[in-house]
Amino acid sequence: MKASKKHNITRREMILGTAAAVTVTLTSSKIDHAGALGAPTEPKLVNLDVNLSVNGKKHQLLLDTRTTLLDTLREHLNLTGTKKGCDHGQCGACTVLVNGRRINSCLTLALQHEGDSITTIEGLGTPKKLHPMQASFIKHDAYQCGYCTPGQICSALGVLNEIKSGIPSHVTRDLTGKPEMSNMEFRERMSGNICRCGAYSNIAEAFEDVAAKS
Repeated sequence: MKASKKHNITRREMILGTAAAVTVTLTSSKIDHAGALGAPTEPKLVNLDVNLSVNGKKHQLLLDTRTTLLDTLREHLNLTGTKKGCDHGQCGACTVLVNGRRINSCLTLALQHEGDSITTIEGLGTPKKLHPMQASFIKHDAYQCGYCTPGQICSALGVLNEIKSGIPSHVTRDLTGKPEMSNMEFRERMSGNICRCGAYSNIAEAFEDVAAKS
């Protein structure tokens, strides 16, 4: 009786063979599953008419309901002073004023602000007639590259409004009284606005100059 032939398979060959078999099995399963379900359908876009008031002007726009206020300002109204930074609400470059309150425009949808009064950096002043905060930033050299400056200025004005309205911060000492126009208050409230050039001291000086005259 003839002896049976031995199959001398190395460990490497066994692993490669097993992997190939698993791949073929999974691929066949996915193909069958896809055939049963049919081709995936793309989600339908939903567009709505949105009426916005930006820098005192009325705008009627047809927007995808997922469009952020930031993208609406930049891509649909060509107001590119508001900057797209992190797109996660962490840098403050996209700060604008809505009804006098500062918000990160990258974190809010345009359709949420129908009827609101929206102010961007373009609505604060002109090259011939600067807003006092804009002039103060220039006076105190409160910027270097300038990318974050529009958001810094809008946020600084929002801080002024907050303090005047008596809204406390984490460093407000007396919660029953009006917050102070102090350097500490300003730095705490502006902590969400990042200046990668590190012009924080100059920004604080520009704010204090305007606050003293308010």
